[in-house]
Amino acid sequence: MSTQMERLAIELLGLPASSRALLAKQLLASLDETETPEVSREWLDLAKRRAEEMISGKVQGIPAEEVFRELEQEVG
Repeated sequence: MSTQMERLAIELLGLPASSRALLAKQLLASLDETETPEVSREWLDLAKRRAEEMISGKVQGIPAEEVFRELEQEVG
């Protein structure tokens, strides 16, 4: 995370919970606005395929703790 982002995060985390919730809602909505119906369909199709692979046993899940530990090691 850049220094500017860190400063912004610290400042925003100091806001009251209701303000943070409104900001989070606005930020998430802004991400949804950039998605086209085609992209939404592709994400949904991918999610369905991945779920079917997990259910069928074709792939095995990795515990979240392991994923985060490996990510932390990579990022440093």
